[in-house]
Amino acid sequence: PPINPSSLLPSPSASIPTRKTSIGSPSDIGISFRAGLSVMSKFLLARTILGCIFYLIYAYIHFVLRKRRHQVPEGREEEFGNLKGTPMRLTFQQLDIATEQFREKLGEGGFGSVFEGQLGDERIAVKRLDHAGHGEKEFLAEVHTIGSIHHINLVRLIGFCAEKSRRLLVYEYMAKGSLDRWIYCRHNSNAPLDWRTRCKIIANVAKGLSYLHEECTKRIVHLDIKPQNILLDENFNAKISDFGLCKLIDRDMSEVVTRMRGTPGYLAPEWLTSQITEKADVYSFGVVVMEIISGRKNLDTSQPEESIHLITLLEEKVKSDQLADLVDKQSDDMFAD
Repeated sequence: PPINPSSLLPSPSASIPTRKTSIGSPSDIGISFRAGLSVMSKFLLARTILGCIFYLIYAYIHFVLRKRRHQVPEGREEEFGNLKGTPMRLTFQQLDIATEQFREKLGEGGFGSVFEGQLGDERIAVKRLDHAGHGEKEFLAEVHTIGSIHHINLVRLIGFCAEKSRRLLVYEYMAKGSLDRWIYCRHNSNAPLDWRTRCKIIANVAKGLSYLHEECTKRIVHLDIKPQNILLDENFNAKISDFGLCKLIDRDMSEVVTRMRGTPGYLAPEWLTSQITEKADVYSFGVVVMEIISGRKNLDTSQPEESIHLITLLEEKVKSDQLADLVDKQSDDMFAD
């Protein structure tokens, strides 16, 4: 029989099925939220615990490394006692008493401070390394080198202390201090040195360097000649000090290769090649001589720009035949009548 199209349409009274989505009751939502918070809390707690563990590991490693730096390697202290020709070995307690608990500071250098003291009937200067591990090589070089040589123009090393992490050097006391206090007249209150005294200081330093370079079993190159390392006694006799950067050269060697060391302004041009001879000291000595004669620093930023570098200024004065301009005018006897 023929199909009636209208019979295919749903009747108005027929209900259309709907798809229901369940969003849960308020109690179900609260449970899910609390579960999420619990997971997040556990994650944060775990991360905090891991962070604390890593921090404790880092702190422990840092503590161990720092402790090792301050410890003296086994046998290191004993090696000083086996060295031939080393100066007197003193205890820290002896030097603490001699300096009255390091009360009177004389000065401060790159590796430590210097204090005045009294050891028996002799006035002394005690150099104390401020940080254990820093300057250890310099300390050893000083004890090994200057402790075995003697010259009237080298500061005498009386003794040393190597006790646990403590490193101290004991020198003869030099009443007038370092040369820089006396030649830079514009920067201190000391009276300018007369020409005779300046000549004596120059000759004293030259004799000390000649001994180091020519009269020792091995040539000793100081490598840090500067006014701060030239000390003066009560009669302005000059002595070379601070051998921490020195280098020994065998007699059958013409030069030695070493890393750059010393003080800017006093470094010889050959440092650019790292092949060093005793001539490096001669160059530094020449700079010191010019400072003594001119009464000014090698590098003086208080000067006009064209006069900041003393050696550059010297070259210009040589070309213009005006060397007399460099002579210190603070002293009346620096010019011949």
